[in-house]
Parts: sequence; structure tokens; C-alpha cells
Amino acid sequence: MRKHGKRFKNLVAAFDHDRLYDAAEATQIVKRNATAKFNETVEIHIKLGVDPKKSDQNVRGTVNLPHGTGRIVRVIAFARGDAAKAAQEAGADIVGEADLIERVKGGFADFDIAVATPDMMPSIGKELGRILAQKMPNPKSGTVSPNIGNAVRDIKAGKVEYRLDKSGIVHTIVGKASFEESQLTENVGVLLDAILRAKPAASKGTYLRSITIASTMGPGVRVDPTGIKVTASTA
Repeated sequence: MRKHGKRFKNLVAAFDHDRLYDAAEATQIVKRNATAKFNETVEIHIKLGVDPKKSDQNVRGTVNLPHGTGRIVRVIAFARGDAAKAAQEAGADIVGEADLIERVKGGFADFDIAVATPDMMPSIGKELGRILAQKMPNPKSGTVSPNIGNAVRDIKAGKVEYRLDKSGIVHTIVGKASFEESQLTENVGVLLDAILRAKPAASKGTYLRSITIASTMGPGVRVDPTGIKVTASTA
């Protein structure tokens, strides 16, 4: 079992660990507790009332965080011709086709996200399916698109993917500890709104079971899931 040091224990003691806070209060506490010597990432963990073993209860999608993630995302793009030029102009770090496939096959892995045009997918699937694994471009995550320039721009601007794990939990990031409290709160709200809208029709009972926000080195702060509603402004 992991043992926590004095710093962590003091942070836990500084707030009511058992209380359910609203999102604004939770992000305020998380930001205050991010006292490490680096700019901590703010993470969110959402337990959903779905069965991850059933395909009709899968929860997966993408959302553009209004204030981005604060991370520098390295993007490679598999494209040719005009699409390759569009990806490069949009800010892709590396653009290529057969040459890039061979480079990845050779062990190149210094990137976070791979995007591709649909015409490149047969070759990518055949040559890189096992190598890319979770980084495989996928239409559901917005990383396979005929408009690859927009896909690259969205990712660079702060688009994040959310997806259910085997335990029925969504783990993703919502910003950096250096963000203003209002920015973190808005990012959290937009993400939760997207997840509410992604509720499968087959899901029964309580959908949002628990929500916890934490910084990289800080304790988790629980959010009251009953206070999370779909925003009327974007309905």
C-alpha cells in the first residue's frame, strides 16, 4: 500500500475529505493543494453507472475544453498531398505517409496523438495496428478525418478524449494547476456536460456515481454528482 508523506497528510487534513463539494469549490481546493515544485496537471475521475462489458453502454467521445489542457501535445499526421499540407499548416509536428509508417515501425514513439485521413487507414491498420494500440487513429475520437487540418487544430487547442475503462470509470485531464479557478471550473463543467449527453440509452439507474478531482501530487476532492445537470444553453 502506498504511504503518503507529511505534506500529503497535511493537505488532506486541510479540508473535509468526506464532504461532497460543488465543482467550483472542488477546483478551488485542488488548485490550493497543488503545492508541488512543478505545474501539476488537474485530473478528473468519473465513476459511471454503466456496464463496460456491454457494447450498448459504452461511453466514449471527445470534447473541446474552452481553456485547453495546458499541455504541449505532440501530434503526428498520416496524410498525403493537399491533406498533408493542411496538417502541416495546422501545426502537426510530423507529417508523412509510407515514410512515417516505416518510421513508427522502426520504433519512433515520441508523440502523444496520431491522426490520419481515411485513405491512409488501411495501410496504418495493417502495418501499425499492434504498435500504435491505444494511439491508433479512430473516427470516434476524431483522429480519423478527411479534414485533417481541423482535427490537428482541435487537438492542439485542447480537445480531450474521454472513454470508459474496464472498471466503468472515465479518467481524463481538465487543465493545469496554474489555470485560474474559473478556467478549471469551466473546463470541468464542459467535460461533465459532454459526458451527461453521452449517456447510453441502455443505462439504467444512477448514471453519475462519483466524481473526484485531483492534481498530480494532491489528494482527491469529491464532487457532488447530484448537482451536475445538462446545461440548457447548449441543449
